[in-house]
Amino acid sequence: MRILVALLAALLLVSQWGLWFGHGGWLRVRELQRQLDVERAANAARIARNEALSAEVRSLREGGEAIEERARYELHMMRADETFFQFVQAPPAQRR
Repeated sequence: MRILVALLAALLLVSQWGLWFGHGGWLRVRELQRQLDVERAANAARIARNEALSAEVRSLREGGEAIEERARYELHMMRADETFFQFVQAPPAQRR
């Protein structure tokens, strides 16, 4: 009877080995699921970035305000009817 129980236990272990550690086993499935979650998160970030860029392109194509804003802040441009004032602080007095 003990031999039969040991034989059945060995058969159970052999049959379960492929399920847990084989090519399509649970451990491999868990690792692939983790990789899939990482890729989905990266794709969501890329989709959000693409949507923001698309909105910016639409704004630049449709309205002049976005073009003017970029020219002002990135290129430091101003209109012909504006006057530019720059205030420079005096250097602190030197100690003797």
